[in-house]
Amino acid sequence: MDVMQNIFSAVWPLFMVILIACSLIWLSHRLAPKVDQGEDTALKWQVVDLFIVLIALVFAVIALPLDTDTQGQVLSLLGVVLTGVIGLSSTAFVANGMAGLMLQISRPFRPGDWVTVNDEFGRVISVSLMQTRIQTQTRDVTTLPNLYLIKNPVTVAHRDSTVISTDISLGYDVPHTQVQELLETAASETGLEEPFVMVQDLLDHAVLYRIGGLLKETHKMLSKRSQLRKCILEQLHGHGVEIVSPGFINQRQLSPEAQVIPKVPVVHDTSQNRQQNTSEDTPEDWIFDEAEEAANLEELKQRLEQAKQQRKEDSKALKDTANEQQRSDLEARLKKLDRAVKYLEARIAKKQDKPS
Repeated sequence: MDVMQNIFSAVWPLFMVILIACSLIWLSHRLAPKVDQGEDTALKWQVVDLFIVLIALVFAVIALPLDTDTQGQVLSLLGVVLTGVIGLSSTAFVANGMAGLMLQISRPFRPGDWVTVNDEFGRVISVSLMQTRIQTQTRDVTTLPNLYLIKNPVTVAHRDSTVISTDISLGYDVPHTQVQELLETAASETGLEEPFVMVQDLLDHAVLYRIGGLLKETHKMLSKRSQLRKCILEQLHGHGVEIVSPGFINQRQLSPEAQVIPKVPVVHDTSQNRQQNTSEDTPEDWIFDEAEEAANLEELKQRLEQAKQQRKEDSKALKDTANEQQRSDLEARLKKLDRAVKYLEARIAKKQDKPS
């Protein structure tokens, strides 16, 4: 009996350490979706779990029935082992982790943003500790190591609006004033605001123009770029402007009266085909489905945070005011904010529980 008691008294502190560590990890997993509903939730709580395990190891060594000198040697050995693991680990692994922390601190982009990194272009789905996932225009998901994003320039399209543009070369025989008018009309028909036309270069065979404008609906960037090029073709062909250069004519002998444009320019086409081409349905609706879902979730979280902040400010104002009319208005607004918070929390929970 004494032997069992001695064993129990020697081992129970170690079991308590393990039990407390497991309880803390379980509690952190339970609290994670409630405390922080941001996209970086997984990263933060992975770091918390890592610290819990490391601290538990230290306390487990202290709880062992060993003398002080032996405990010191074990702790030293543990430190050497951890140092060796870190030293022998892949440099890219450690660097990716540090890069992930840098991205979470600086937050240069968020889920739903358009990003361009060298030859990679797409919309952000998620940012984790080691990698960032983007959905490309072929609907595939590309995983980029965070170290790659830190080492290379990242171009982020403005969430509220961005400028889209395209280049086109026209012959020197076309007045640039006429070109500017037609190209600005094409940009306006595309739905771009503040359209502009610039002469990019005077080439040996043609004049290089750039036409662009401000796009508010950034989620339709691909289709708007395509529509801009279509409208350029319609305007130029519809007004007898050839998109050719002298080099093309020198290669194919054409009569001076021949024009290299469609027989019926699209701008003059009233058939059903042109009406179908102007449909509101865009390929981005299904190409970037995951990125769009992530962007919608991010917007809901921002609205929830704003509603909670407003509720906090109104609650404070309600305590400080003595005016009955103001109190009545504040109470009514607080009820609306409470409903809004519950609605947004339910929407967020539903989206997070949706299987990917």
